Amino acid sequence: MQVEYVKVAQTLPTKLRRFFARYPPMRGSATGYQDGATLLASSINTSSADPNANHTESTFPPSLVPSDSPNPFKPHKHPETGRWHDPIYSLRRQADLVKLARANGVEELLPYTFKGSEEGRKRREEHGLRVKGTGVGQRVKGKAWERTMKSRLEKRKQAMLGMPTLVQQWKQARLLPIFPT
Repeated sequence: MQVEYVKVAQTLPTKLRRFFARYPPMRGSATGYQDGATLLASSINTSSADPNANHTESTFPPSLVPSDSPNPFKPHKHPETGRWHDPIYSLRRQADLVKLARANGVEELLPYTFKGSEEGRKRREEHGLRVKGTGVGQRVKGKAWERTMKSRLEKRKQAMLGMPTLVQQWKQARLLPIFPT
């Protein structure tokens, strides 16, 4: 069974393999394998020139063990200084990783991120499209000519309906002499 996971890990794109090497999936994750760090480390470390190529123990420093490391997608507070550190991966890079993982069927192994499919679905259910004017009783702002079009068309229609009387008035005015004698 572990051999299958190694084969799957070797088929992943380089970006995803590097990410999982640095931030292995949590133990007891959705796929059920126990030591993701060991499996991914062995799948990445395949160079024949490397003397530790067949080494199957985790080669990650203790600071990068999944349970101890903060989520690389979220800001975190430094334990000693108390200062906040930005996320290691920007939102754009998070989105790229999520798209790659989704395409390869391993999205559930990524740490929590706002860019994940499940989070997007939750936000869509809670807030809807969030486009102004799509709610009940709301109107889209639109351009100035779009907002005034109804009133202009109504004025034009009333003017056209009153056109015969206006023509009559002009004809009457033209027949009257300009200089009365």
